[in-house]
Amino acid sequence: MLSFIQDEVIPDAGVKRRDIEVNWHGHQDRGLGVANNLAAYEAGADVIHGTALGVGERAGNAPLDQTLVNLSLMGVISNDLRALNEYMRKAHEYVEVALPRNYPVFGEDAFETGTGVHASAVVKAMKKGDHWLADRVYSGVPAADYGLQQVIRIGHMSGRSNIIWWLQQNGYEVSEELVSHMFEVAKGQRRLMTDEEVHAAISGFSES
Repeated sequence: MLSFIQDEVIPDAGVKRRDIEVNWHGHQDRGLGVANNLAAYEAGADVIHGTALGVGERAGNAPLDQTLVNLSLMGVISNDLRALNEYMRKAHEYVEVALPRNYPVFGEDAFETGTGVHASAVVKAMKKGDHWLADRVYSGVPAADYGLQQVIRIGHMSGRSNIIWWLQQNGYEVSEELVSHMFEVAKGQRRLMTDEEVHAAISGFSES
């Protein structure tokens, strides 16, 4: 569409391309809002529209946040986007539009992992002080670029590395007995455990 406008419509109107500002305003009717925004950029649009969390009529507008993330990862923009997470939280709070846990980048689960092999690689990188690698080894988006961080959780697919890391990060003394106990508790779960559930399981072990 943009190519047609630039190649056919504008010349036929008798004006020069540089005198016309081409805007792209897309919606989410087919779930392609971000993809169309990126295509619009590549086609030469001067301005690309979007809204926080894709707020808008019908299925919503193209999500501005995801558009910015992708343009940043493509190297198109170099803006500091670490405040974008707080912006998203405020939009969710004040506009009262859902921010699903699995929402890309800014959902609560976006940078969490409870899988043993994933956590092991992230933890190894963290222990070596290689935060750049820890942020990318199993994530297509570096959390730190958006003011966030990788989170290691405990669940039925966790390995011992998940448990040891979680215990260390939460101030517990790591022992073989406690790790083995939590490993068995984790295997009995059907989902990731909340921090409160992990604390309770540790308390139960300490009192036994």
